[in-house]
Amino acid sequence: MTELVIHPERIKLKCSFEKIDAVFDECLQEARIYLSEQGIEAYFEGASLVCMMGRGVEPVLSYLEDMPAIAGQLGEAVLKLIAETIWTISRTPNGQSIPIFLDTLSAVSRRLGDIGALKKYLEIVLNMMTTTTLSIHGHHATMPSPALSNLLEKMPYLISQLSLAGLKNWVDYGIRYYRLHPERQKDFFSLQSADSLAVMQKERHGVLFYDHQRKLNLYLQGLWGITPQLVPYSLGFDELRKPQAYFDQLGMHIPDVYDDLPRVAGIDRYRATLAHMAAHQRWTRPLMADNYTPLQRMAIEVFEDCRVEHLAIRQYPGLQILFLSLHPIPIADTCDLETQSCLRHRLAVLSRALLDPEHIYNDPDLLEFTEIFHRTMKCNESSTKEIAHIALSYVTRTRRKGDQLANISFDNTDVDYRDDNRHMWIFTEQADQQDTTISSLQSQSTDKTKSLPPRHYPEWDYYSKSYRPDWVSVYEALHPATNAQEIDQLLQKHAAVLKRMSRILEMLKPQHYIRMRYQEQGSELDLDIAIRSLIDLKSGNMPDPRINMSHQHNSRNIAVLLLVDLSASTNDIPQGCQQTILQLCQEAVSLLAWSIDQLGDKFAIAGFHSNTRHDVRYHHIKGFNESWNDDVKARIAAMKAGYSTRMGAAMRHAAHYLEAQKTD
Repeated sequence: MTELVIHPERIKLKCSFEKIDAVFDECLQEARIYLSEQGIEAYFEGASLVCMMGRGVEPVLSYLEDMPAIAGQLGEAVLKLIAETIWTISRTPNGQSIPIFLDTLSAVSRRLGDIGALKKYLEIVLNMMTTTTLSIHGHHATMPSPALSNLLEKMPYLISQLSLAGLKNWVDYGIRYYRLHPERQKDFFSLQSADSLAVMQKERHGVLFYDHQRKLNLYLQGLWGITPQLVPYSLGFDELRKPQAYFDQLGMHIPDVYDDLPRVAGIDRYRATLAHMAAHQRWTRPLMADNYTPLQRMAIEVFEDCRVEHLAIRQYPGLQILFLSLHPIPIADTCDLETQSCLRHRLAVLSRALLDPEHIYNDPDLLEFTEIFHRTMKCNESSTKEIAHIALSYVTRTRRKGDQLANISFDNTDVDYRDDNRHMWIFTEQADQQDTTISSLQSQSTDKTKSLPPRHYPEWDYYSKSYRPDWVSVYEALHPATNAQEIDQLLQKHAAVLKRMSRILEMLKPQHYIRMRYQEQGSELDLDIAIRSLIDLKSGNMPDPRINMSHQHNSRNIAVLLLVDLSASTNDIPQGCQQTILQLCQEAVSLLAWSIDQLGDKFAIAGFHSNTRHDVRYHHIKGFNESWNDDVKARIAAMKAGYSTRMGAAMRHAAHYLEAQKTD
């Protein structure tokens, strides 16, 4: 083995574990793909903080391997967030749960897809930990939470089944009823009790965004020609004000779950919300907010919402039924002008009238402006500025003294599929400042790395009878080479075997064409069949008309990948032999490679060994597109044994390459 060279930036990571040195270069290369220079500094600071906890090398390795990809997806702020969360856990008796927390973090982050949702997730975990951590004397926590590890192990599955609000309710139920019963608490949070499964099933209401994300992306791409980032948020954490959908430079923000309504399925509610925001993106142009009062802005938003929906319905008529099914039907004259502010009620009535040609409202001002709106839309697409002038006229005409009252009527005024229209307004202080928000992908380093970042694979856990997501890190590289003549000498040593194999292979080698006999139409006359048919004809029998033959291509198209175990155990000498297992492998691989090359089939050779689950090495010895030449022989000659065997991840990685081959 070559002497390990320490990267100069290794000093920034304040952690002296030797195992980190083996994977530091690959982790740094992956970090440079996803992170900016400032992000890499935060990456090292977070890893150093994790190391300072004194919980061993496993949490540090997990942080180094998983966090670059997570930060690339959720933003670099997540680096500090996760490091501080780990530090918080380490200050309690629950330090043994930190490796499980990190091991499941990648799967959870991919499912949530947004740092805001991840913060809510961390709140749930920390609240459960704090509430269930035990104290003997009642002042200081002295014993770990009985079920925190069980909960974290099940998190990838729970997140796939529940919204964040549902997860919070499920966790709160377990805390409320089993906080003082450790064994039953373990059963609940490990999904072993009937009560746990029943409560989870109860919380599995509605349509989860995560289950339909791909469909919604295709919906936007197919109908609207856009591919925005869809960012889910939870409805279960804001008790004072229900969040609304919105879009900004980061993407379209939508709820993580929609319940089915009596006449509208949850997935259709997603489609209505996305169609409304896509219509805004196509036809709405922002206005200066400082030129209008809050009342005027509300009216402009309602008119603009109806304008873009009319344009969307004009393009896709089926949307009208969907919009009308979701739009509330406010009853006229139900708002008390003397004691209530009827502004929202009046605008909701207007919105329904503009959208529904069969509305039953008879207010003269409402009918007049409805006519003006439809006349404007009939002529052309109109514009945001033009519709704003109509809205200002409407506000001037319908303004009431009671609009300023604090008691606001909200009955039947919430159009929940519409966004909050923040994209419509530019404020002076925003216009004076240059937008400095950049995505993590734009801040990626342009440095080109010579080796690939690690690939993460699941691994089967025999104890829990389930897969651990992203449990193994596979690093791949081209195998070093030495002298190809060693393999030539090895083949010469087995010359007699190769000679016998040549005769066998010649019979196995596929012929390029096979003869197809008994054809009525063909490229050649089949003389034997033709003579037999002529004899039948002379004898007065019915001759066989299939007297021609043709040729059909018969070459085969298969691919073979030979995966070689390069673990330290191959240095052993089997009983009765004088060679090591590795030397026998070199001979077997060379003979088999020569044989497959003689047959003309595509094949590849790779070797593997592992230094714990964090460092599985996959060495490319021959690629599918390489020929059997001295370069390949030199790599086989350089095969060395070391470390241990971790076959599952290596086989999954090999299958990844084998699946890419277009063969029969």
